[in-house]
Amino acid sequence: MRSPLSVLAILPLLCAVFDLSAADVRGEGDEVFADFEGADFGAWKVEGTAFGAGPAQGKVGDQWAVEGFHGHGLANSFHGGDAAEGKLVSPPFAIRRHFISFLIGGGGWEGRTCINLVIDGKIARTAAGPNTEPGGSEKLVPSGWDVGELAGKTASIEIVDAATGGWGHITVDDIVFTDAKPPLATRMLSYPSREIVADRWLNLPVKTGARKRTVLISRKGDGQIERRLEIELADGEPEWWGSLDVSPWRGETLCVSVDKLSSDSRGLERVASTATPIGRENLHGEALRPQFHFSAQRGWLNDPNGLAFYNGEYHMFFQHCPFSWSHAPNFWGHATSKDLVHWQELGDALAPDEFGGIWSGSGVVDSKNTSGLGESGKPPFVLVYTAGGQTQRIASSTDGRTFTKFAGNPVVKNITEGNRDPKVIWHEPTQQWVMVLYVELDHRHTVHFLTSPNLRDWTLASVLKGDAIGGNFLFECPDLFALPLDGDAKQMKWILSAANTEYVVGSFDGKTFAAETEKLPGQRGGKPQSREWSDWSYYAPQTFSDEPKGRRVQIGWWQTVTRGMPFNQSMSLPFELRLVSTGEGPRLAWKPVEEVASLRGEAHALQPFKLTPETANPLAAISGELLEIEAEFEPEGEAEVTFSVRGVPLIYDAKQQVLTVNGRHAPAPLEKGRQTLTIFADRTGIEILASGGRTFIPVPLNLDPKETSLSLAARRASVQFRRLEVYELRSIWGR
Repeated sequence: MRSPLSVLAILPLLCAVFDLSAADVRGEGDEVFADFEGADFGAWKVEGTAFGAGPAQGKVGDQWAVEGFHGHGLANSFHGGDAAEGKLVSPPFAIRRHFISFLIGGGGWEGRTCINLVIDGKIARTAAGPNTEPGGSEKLVPSGWDVGELAGKTASIEIVDAATGGWGHITVDDIVFTDAKPPLATRMLSYPSREIVADRWLNLPVKTGARKRTVLISRKGDGQIERRLEIELADGEPEWWGSLDVSPWRGETLCVSVDKLSSDSRGLERVASTATPIGRENLHGEALRPQFHFSAQRGWLNDPNGLAFYNGEYHMFFQHCPFSWSHAPNFWGHATSKDLVHWQELGDALAPDEFGGIWSGSGVVDSKNTSGLGESGKPPFVLVYTAGGQTQRIASSTDGRTFTKFAGNPVVKNITEGNRDPKVIWHEPTQQWVMVLYVELDHRHTVHFLTSPNLRDWTLASVLKGDAIGGNFLFECPDLFALPLDGDAKQMKWILSAANTEYVVGSFDGKTFAAETEKLPGQRGGKPQSREWSDWSYYAPQTFSDEPKGRRVQIGWWQTVTRGMPFNQSMSLPFELRLVSTGEGPRLAWKPVEEVASLRGEAHALQPFKLTPETANPLAAISGELLEIEAEFEPEGEAEVTFSVRGVPLIYDAKQQVLTVNGRHAPAPLEKGRQTLTIFADRTGIEILASGGRTFIPVPLNLDPKETSLSLAARRASVQFRRLEVYELRSIWGR
């Protein structure tokens, strides 16, 4: 098989690139050729169905919101969705100005979602939209052509939608003949490359929000593609640097190629290999860096993966896009800790390959070497993950640092087009491995239970149905574990949870899960400050396998948005899960692991006191950036207790037994007339536990660095505080 590089080298050499930051400025005397403000397309010829009968008034159907066009109308080929095709052809005109400017959005497929200038039946100029990757924006951006050398010629403009599938549409508005130079469509080079001698790190320049490029890393001589990267490559000055560990090829010559690059881009020439990563001078001291929550040094982070204790360390892997501030095909990032609190980020453990990105999964210690992947005295650490093609694969290590993908992959073939996120456990009573796997089946969320003697050969044992598509129950990232009810080992119960933390309690015999409760809520009220990510601020949590203290410890993806930073998103604190009896049945309860207390610095403990509506703020003398607050109180009657933590209000209504945090509401029942609160405040949000940990509210919110005050007040009735302690916390980064 020829290498991808040799095939890609014959791709067309022309397409369009846009300066998304350029302003749209109309000069005096400009001639508007088409603004698409009429009820129909006028003299333009319409072919196909994609453009409809006339200009659109913004978005069409279920299209994302369209922005950046002028007036009320635009040409939009989303009629019929991305599957529709069509063309708009203008009447002929004489070229009399130096430039033709326009606004363009939609798909970036050259020759298929584009605007063309046609002279004598041939395309003289062309430009495509700005988007080819999932995500993106429906915003139109300014662009144009230099047509000075074509003055006097007769031309026409055609707007083309000849693409189907993702971004298979085009949007255009405000075609203007002008002598004012617009941002110009630029000549592109297809797979330009350069050779670099590898040191420890390969550093690539990144600009957040730039169009994502595919970068291929190969070794000189054999042409074998070693890494495929998706990167928001900076054509000009980089905002930050992403670094790839290339130590396996240290001293060798690497070929670095980019899929398409504008001829004036400096992105490729800036790539450099160095002994240490570039741009880490203020690492962990950035303005929005969480100080006691784990975040990746650079790039995007989401789901925790592969949580396990191996060789004396806690291992946390995570979905990682090291060259993009937003989501892209994933690596598995890797960090280790001795205490679940202080983390050391290592190089990425698993990299995308020809099968796609490395999606979510789990990790186990194969202490009996059932897989045969271990060595004498070295049981293997096995990672189980979903490849981009929706198949389940494994990789293994005997040192906890270097992981090798199994030659016999996949171990579970594609079941449907939606199957992913394998969580594997060892089921001691039946002496076998069990995998719980999310599968979208017959328009419903399901969890498939598979069994294996060796982690390599898997058999379907049973299927549990969740909500229909559109619901949340049993959607993505399942977890399965046992807990003793009220700490009684004779009353072991099994918990099955999924990405949004909803769960059921029941029994499990190694093949079939039998639910004993209805689905139960997990996190409460903690929706994020932005709808950019999801409706849940604590998502895809996973528990550790092989935890040495016998605890069930959980970490989740905390969706903290950090604009302007070279990193994005973070992990929650580690929480110990317990199963407790309530009047409504067994319920999960969260509490921070005991190791979190090691971060406590100066303590402020108040003696028991009565808080009345007239009491002055008892916390007025205390302030801090990183805080933990422990409170236990008994409210009288209809009392309302209000904490303000660094400007964020937390209000407990004793009558309704509801806790409101920054406008989000969650039930928080009293226990024998008493309420307990634990509050953690970091730079990027607060986490609150109430009602003995049965109520968990994570709130991502970038806190004002100038607001470090605390306050406490009562309304309507008095409150007896049995305990109130405030701890100033230290950073986990040693700052």
